[in-house]
Amino acid sequence: MSLPFPEPTEPIGSRAEVFLGYLDYFRSVLLDKLHGLSEEALATNRLPSGWTPGELVKHLTYVELRWLEWGFEGRDVGEPWGDERDGRWYVGPDESAADLVDALKAQAARSRAVIESHHLHDVGRPGERWDGAEPATLERVLFHLLQEYARHVGHLDIVRELIDGATGE
Repeated sequence: MSLPFPEPTEPIGSRAEVFLGYLDYFRSVLLDKLHGLSEEALATNRLPSGWTPGELVKHLTYVELRWLEWGFEGRDVGEPWGDERDGRWYVGPDESAADLVDALKAQAARSRAVIESHHLHDVGRPGERWDGAEPATLERVLFHLLQEYARHVGHLDIVRELIDGATGE
């Protein structure tokens, strides 16, 4: 079951906690949208763009990895674009729904650790992620992650409705 929507009128201790609350909320909605889908449904595309729900989960996991660990902290993460093959999102035949969900949850924990160990005004380390531009602040990175999650969870709303008629947040 999804976490409750982080209402703007609820008092929150810091802006970082606001970002964390929204990230947690969007991840929970994403996982709720996947709940009850078969492995086949997770691997089937239903839109002209061709992505599948499983690919979307893996993509969002890597989005967090790219922006927070590889980009902001400047860590060597191996393959930061491991969610793509031949210019599109990709899930290997050996990756199950449980694997994808576990990877998302593990990344969420690492993302939380990065966020909690920095101030929002901290600037990321220079590196490949920035493609020659000045690194962004953590606050800007988090704002970007929120819009990415909001947009893609909306996409998944549509796909889930096409699969079985399920609607809602």
